[in-house]
Amino acid sequence: MAVSKSLESAFNNAMMDIYVRAKKEAKYTASIFHRMLCEKGGLATAKQLLNDATVSQGYTALWERGRLDLTVEAVVVDNPSWHQLFTDEELSRARKRLSDYGYS
Repeated sequence: MAVSKSLESAFNNAMMDIYVRAKKEAKYTASIFHRMLCEKGGLATAKQLLNDATVSQGYTALWERGRLDLTVEAVVVDNPSWHQLFTDEELSRARKRLSDYGYS
C-alpha cells in the first residue's frame, strides 16, 4: 500500500496536535506519547498503540478526563482521510475501544 508522503505528514501533524491539545485543554502531559511521536513519527506511533492488546495509560487518562476525542483512536476513526493509512483490523479495534468506553 503506497501512502503519499503528504498524507503521512498531515497525519503526523494531527498526532502532534492531540498531544498539544491534551496538555492545554485536558491538563494531561502525555510524555511517553510525545517521546514516541518524536522517535517514530505519528503513523508508527498510532499503529503501535492500536495494535497493543490493551489501551494505553494515556487513553485511560483521557477517558478519566472525558476527552476521548483527544485519543489516537478518535483521530483515526473520526477523520475518513486517515482510514487508508490503517488496516481494517486497526480501524475495527479503534472503533471497538471507543465504543467500549462510551465514545460516540
